[in-house]
Formats: sequence, structure tokens, C-alpha cells
Amino acid sequence: MPWIDACSTDDIDAEDVIRFDHGGRTFIIVRNHQDQYYCTDGHCTHEDVHLADGMVVENTIECPKHSSIFDVTTGEVETPPACENLHTYATRVENGRVMIEI
Repeated sequence: MPWIDACSTDDIDAEDVIRFDHGGRTFIIVRNHQDQYYCTDGHCTHEDVHLADGMVVENTIECPKHSSIFDVTTGEVETPPACENLHTYATRVENGRVMIEI
């Protein structure tokens, strides 16, 4: 799978999230409290709400609509009402750029 240049590391503050669209699909890129970057599907698995407006705390993101919480490192649901995990994608940083493998 190809590595895609998604954004600059400076585009995301610590404990924040941005939206990334590529190839007709939508993703989120999250920067945690330890300056690590993660990528998951962009929509909540509960009601298809985009997670780019969600709140990031350490390694989790909370859906802005019904407050489902996901672990961005694994995609695992931590708090319902969502019951299906998010897909996660390999992420690396190269020369100040966040690269994702999709």
C-alpha cells in the first residue's frame, strides 16, 4: 500500500484532530499528548458523524454527536453507543510530514 503525505506535523496541535480526505474517502489524523500521530476512519461507526469535530484527550477521541469514545491507537470503542471499532491506518513522520498508509 502506498504511503500518502497527509499534512505537516505543525498542522495539528497536541491533543487535536484534523480531517484528511483522499481517494473519495475521509479520515482523521490525531496528535496525542505525547506528539504521536494516528489515523483512523473519519466517521463514527454509530451514526456516520465526522469525528474531525471531536474532542481528543490523550489517546482517545470523543464523537461530537453522541459521545462515543474511541482509542485512536487501536480504533477500539471505549464508550457506547458505538459498538463497532474504527479502522486504523499506519502512520509515520518523515521530515516534518505526517505520512499514512491507506
